[in-house]
Amino acid sequence: MDTHRRAIQSFYEEHRRMPSYSEMATLFGFKSKNAVAKLVNKLIDGGLVTKDAQGRIIPSRALNEVPLLGLVEAGIPTSVDAELSDTLDINAYLVEDRARSYILEVKGDSMIEEGIREGDLVIAEKGVTAKDGDIVIAEVDGGWTMKYLRTKKDGSVYLEPANSAYKPIYPKYDLTIAAIVKGVIRKY
Repeated sequence: MDTHRRAIQSFYEEHRRMPSYSEMATLFGFKSKNAVAKLVNKLIDGGLVTKDAQGRIIPSRALNEVPLLGLVEAGIPTSVDAELSDTLDINAYLVEDRARSYILEVKGDSMIEEGIREGDLVIAEKGVTAKDGDIVIAEVDGGWTMKYLRTKKDGSVYLEPANSAYKPIYPKYDLTIAAIVKGVIRKY
């Protein structure tokens, strides 16, 4: 079953869709679609796939999950148990509300002291009320930027970079918060 899971995961990652019955027959070296149907039923019983309303195979959450092994010390080295403690669906972890979320690639270094670098991807969620201290995607005086939202004692707001080389942005005309940054993705 694990071999089948890995093969289906690889196909899904490469094609961004589940394989058809014919493609599964080729993938697993089966000669009949009946053998594929039996395998699909085992995969459904195992919780790796499910079917949609039209009967098409779709991935279940379990297919997208990655093992979560525990904690790693970021200071003094400790031994790490390779014992599986849980699994994590990265998509569900990073994206709370798929319908209101989108991803942007970071350009510039104004948030570098927050650990957000040029080339990183940020996950932003629109339709959420921003509060003081949130990292926001904002349109300020006709230009777009990503900064901390800050509120002064008088209730006025401004945008603060996380780079001491840059000055805060005080809107002259208008400031519209489009989204709140919910996560950062960096690939090494």
